[in-house]
Amino acid sequence: MKVTVVGAGAVGASCAEYIAIKNFASEVVILDIKEGFAEGKAMDLMQTASLNDFDTKIVGTTNDYSKTDNSDICVITSGIPRKPGMTREELIGINAGIVKDVSSKLLESSPETIIIVVSNPMDTMTYLVHKTTGVPKNRIIGMGGALDSARFKYRLAEALNAPISDVDGMVIGGHSDKGMVPLISKATRNSIKVTNFLSNQRLDQVREDTKVGGATLTKLLGTSAWYAPGAAVSSLVHSIACNHNKIFPCSALLEGEYGLSDLCIGVPVVLGKNGIEEIIELDLDTEDLAHLTESAEGVKKTNSLLTL
Repeated sequence: MKVTVVGAGAVGASCAEYIAIKNFASEVVILDIKEGFAEGKAMDLMQTASLNDFDTKIVGTTNDYSKTDNSDICVITSGIPRKPGMTREELIGINAGIVKDVSSKLLESSPETIIIVVSNPMDTMTYLVHKTTGVPKNRIIGMGGALDSARFKYRLAEALNAPISDVDGMVIGGHSDKGMVPLISKATRNSIKVTNFLSNQRLDQVREDTKVGGATLTKLLGTSAWYAPGAAVSSLVHSIACNHNKIFPCSALLEGEYGLSDLCIGVPVVLGKNGIEEIIELDLDTEDLAHLTESAEGVKKTNSLLTL
């Protein structure tokens, strides 16, 4: 199993690290345009192999896509990260050109690869890859919902004063501060609805804290987060590589599901050896469905800024 990560910044390096530590891939290639940067990150990570007990080979390369030949899975983290005060949508002008170029070059080297898009605005960048590559829809996946759901579970565990292993919850909708739809109505603590434990006021706070999770970290760090995004990507890659068929909320191209078409947005999917094995249509209540529809309108508005 060969995995390529494009972009050797904090997010890309974290992706590579978590994938390597899980020890299911034979090789991880890190590619970057900055001379020597990916090579340095790869060398640094390889020097942790004996300490972290993994055998995955990590290779770095400066813009040499031949090193990515025959990759089973490719992760695109390229682009500029958010700065404090920036929205994900404000990144579109620069990142669209980068993602379009990167996806094209990856497919020249690995025409059967599965692509995971991390670059922001993530739903729109995932849609761009669909529209410009012609790759089957099951092989193009946007990461956002898996990360947003991890942040949701963190906030739920915090509110419940519970171990996070007790908590389950999912975020669907667009990967944006306004577009996320944390499914409070379906969230549980050890199979018991969280609405049995928390007041509506506290749940509203959890919802809002989840939606601004990325912006909160950007304000604190001065740039985008990287540990949780890297871990989220590694979980998706792991499920695909090992055909685990786990369910994650991911940005997928919809063709009528949830009454939505011609856009990529976060919905629960089954991830296995073919990428997206199935899109799951949840039975949403009226409020959650309305929020998802509103989120979709926001994603389509951002999509309209693309030059295809």
